[in-house]
Amino acid sequence: MTFNGTWKVDRNDNYEKFMEQMGVNMVKRKLASHDNLQITVQQTGDSFHVKETSTFRTLEIDFTSGVTFEYSLADGTELKGSWTLEGETLKGSFTRKDNGKVLTTTRTVQGDELTQSYNYEGVDAKRFYKRS
Repeated sequence: MTFNGTWKVDRNDNYEKFMEQMGVNMVKRKLASHDNLQITVQQTGDSFHVKETSTFRTLEIDFTSGVTFEYSLADGTELKGSWTLEGETLKGSFTRKDNGKVLTTTRTVQGDELTQSYNYEGVDAKRFYKRS
């Protein structure tokens, strides 16, 4: 399975501006830019187990492609949405519970690099992870 493995954040592109658009305060944005996030993905067919470990928290979630679930970001923002596996791409669409606005995201893998792209209210960002 393409996403299986452990991925450690390597670099960000426009991530701080994206977090600002999401309403994350400056102190949390600075900390999140250096969170040492590590994602471990275990995929079995359309089912995923993801463990997120960072400087701030450890979280484990299970989800199935196309099935809606609830999720909280590290800053406490609550979302409801789903990931959908389309070929070799995971596409996520999540609605914020506080304001009804939509966050979209994709995850793709090329070689030993996972790229997560984000869009919120017209601001795009990327985080790049290396397989560890």
